[in-house]
Amino acid sequence: MRTASVAHGEGARLAAAVSLVLASAKVRDHVVDGDGLLARRPVARAARRVAASWDAAGARTGSAVGFDTALLVDAVDRQTGIEALAGPGTPILTVTEPTETATAAAFAHTAVLAGRPHNAAPLAEAGRLFGRLAHLLDAVEDLQADAASGAWNPIAATGTSLTEARRLADDAVHGVRLALREAEFTDGRLVHRLLVHELRTSVDRAFGTTTCAHTAGPDAANPYAPPGTGAPGGPGAPPPPEPPRGNRRGLLAGCAVWLGLACTCQMCCGTYHDPWTGQRKEGQCGNCDCSGCGDCCSCCDCCSNCCDNCGCDGCDCGCSC
Repeated sequence: MRTASVAHGEGARLAAAVSLVLASAKVRDHVVDGDGLLARRPVARAARRVAASWDAAGARTGSAVGFDTALLVDAVDRQTGIEALAGPGTPILTVTEPTETATAAAFAHTAVLAGRPHNAAPLAEAGRLFGRLAHLLDAVEDLQADAASGAWNPIAATGTSLTEARRLADDAVHGVRLALREAEFTDGRLVHRLLVHELRTSVDRAFGTTTCAHTAGPDAANPYAPPGTGAPGGPGAPPPPEPPRGNRRGLLAGCAVWLGLACTCQMCCGTYHDPWTGQRKEGQCGNCDCSGCGDCCSCCDCCSNCCDNCGCDGCDCGCSC
């Protein structure tokens, strides 16, 4: 249980602040629900003290890099009330809003830390849509398990179909890509790899489909196909694969861990564990299988041969070189 410095820099400190605050919120949530040992008053009191210390540490760390963690605390507090009022017919984006607000703030502050305040608006938009996507995919992956255990799930509670959830997820991925085009990066390869390639992979994994990260060509899986043809949510379609439950993190905690992995480059160049499922993965550029075009593949040098010989004109041309 020794302390150790594992990362340096303002980006890592921002990630640490976000992680501490959201971890504290998760502990308080478990205390309120009386989960496991936390149903016992002595344990619950100890957990509250730990959560309070994490809140304070997160606030101090956030303040040191100019980030107000109060916005995150407010988002978590509002989430509980929104979920309590949500029911059939409630737009699912009403439920995802607090997560969107929290991730937008964290993403936008990276522009401040980088000394490029003009990037704050597009990064906030990318962060907002990232939060929406994380919330949706978490709900999709947990749908069967939540139904079996009787746990609250936003898709089931609001009566949102998997087809509609997939549409919103695809729109979010597309919106992130458009927002990133408006931001200025010294080297955008890592951001592109994480927020274009990896997000598309995450959507496909959750819905059990395969598509290109940049364009849905004629051979891509069609999530909006007529019922009975295997479209997610359609009759006769197989249910989304259930991920390993193991040591799954909660939604916001997973977002915080993801931010930390991104800030320390582990998701690109090293070996890491999935922020939500805990599965061991290799860095993206160590396993590059890009088949896109134009700047689609500029994220990794190993993709250059494919793209240099491609006669298409950018990422939206619909080719599959």
